[in-house]
Amino acid sequence: MSADQMDSRSKSPDVVVVLTTQWRASAFGFAGDPNARTPNLDRLADRSIWIKQAVTPHPFGVFARAAFLTGTRSPTNGLKDYYDTLPADARTVAHAFSEGGYDTAFFGKWQLFERDPNAPVVGEAHARVVVPEERRGGFGHWEGFESGFLLNDPLLHGSELPKPTHFEGYQSDVLVQRFLRFRENRVAERPLFAVLSFDAPHPPYAADASGLAAMSPGLVRLHRGTSKSEEDRALARRELSGYYAHIEATDRAIGSLIEALGENGGIFAFSSVHGDMHGVDGKFRKGWPDEEAVRVPMLVSGAGEQGENTDLLMSLTDLGPTLLGLACVESELGRDGLDLSDCLRGSDPGPTQQEISMPSVPPFAKQCPYVWTANRVVGRTEVFPELGESFTIDHDEKWDFEP
Repeated sequence: MSADQMDSRSKSPDVVVVLTTQWRASAFGFAGDPNARTPNLDRLADRSIWIKQAVTPHPFGVFARAAFLTGTRSPTNGLKDYYDTLPADARTVAHAFSEGGYDTAFFGKWQLFERDPNAPVVGEAHARVVVPEERRGGFGHWEGFESGFLLNDPLLHGSELPKPTHFEGYQSDVLVQRFLRFRENRVAERPLFAVLSFDAPHPPYAADASGLAAMSPGLVRLHRGTSKSEEDRALARRELSGYYAHIEATDRAIGSLIEALGENGGIFAFSSVHGDMHGVDGKFRKGWPDEEAVRVPMLVSGAGEQGENTDLLMSLTDLGPTLLGLACVESELGRDGLDLSDCLRGSDPGPTQQEISMPSVPPFAKQCPYVWTANRVVGRTEVFPELGESFTIDHDEKWDFEP
């Protein structure tokens, strides 16, 4: 390596991604959600680009995570069904950053290795699955858990933890603390690309949220368009009460992370793998082609531009290539993701549509019960079910709430 190349790499920015689960695009104080207490992310938004049209390529966690990591949508990336695994030879964003002179690290929820479909989804069974080193997506340092949705006292294993080990505390707090410990102890000869993958605010919504008191369900304000069924509305209020407590607790954990990184801490991205219907149109959970499930938060700081971007059609599949572009790393990733770094810098309008799909129907209640593909533009989504007639969803660009 030449002296010029070494000097260029020494000036490369660190890149940190926080990826949550089931966080609606509207669920922020700065976005006008009257239920959301997110002071740290509100402050981050003041110095970030807020990509308001950001979506998941697949509104279900396993498929979205694989698409983010590989830059390739499901099922081409190897995942068609819920219990499929990320192929051992999959090329990921970690490989691309590593080839560009970066150290790489992953902390948190993986959900891309083997799980027993007969074991309980929530609990220690899936959390105790050990992901072997060769199946950790090419990350140089890896510390996490396969699954299990343990929002408190998580089990972690990985590079320094050969066996699953309990850590006391709220999962989001623990993962931030473990990452900051790693960051403080590493010899920083190369820039760092890191992913922190949180379960929150995914169910179980009634789990303790770092000691925070959930608001009374009767005080929760519902999105306009929520079902008129009293049963649906009562369920939505109960679940949203816990949901917003987990959002507040995770915002607090992210605040500790942002403070440690500092305002000049490089490039920072915050997003989610999908949203949650929470009773809108009588639907719950995810898997649906509707905006509440498909649209995700997307904040990127350190990209040079700030403020709202209301028109850029960006998918989570594009996030990896875009971060590579912002970091000036020349490396191709996947077959579907686009490098939209010039769009974030304001010099390119970006793609004309987004492609979204559900490649299969996961075996869980309340989720969308059919396979579909869709083409989405700013104002509408054209949905093509595998069986049945196509239909159009017109988007209400305002995130209005009932009085």
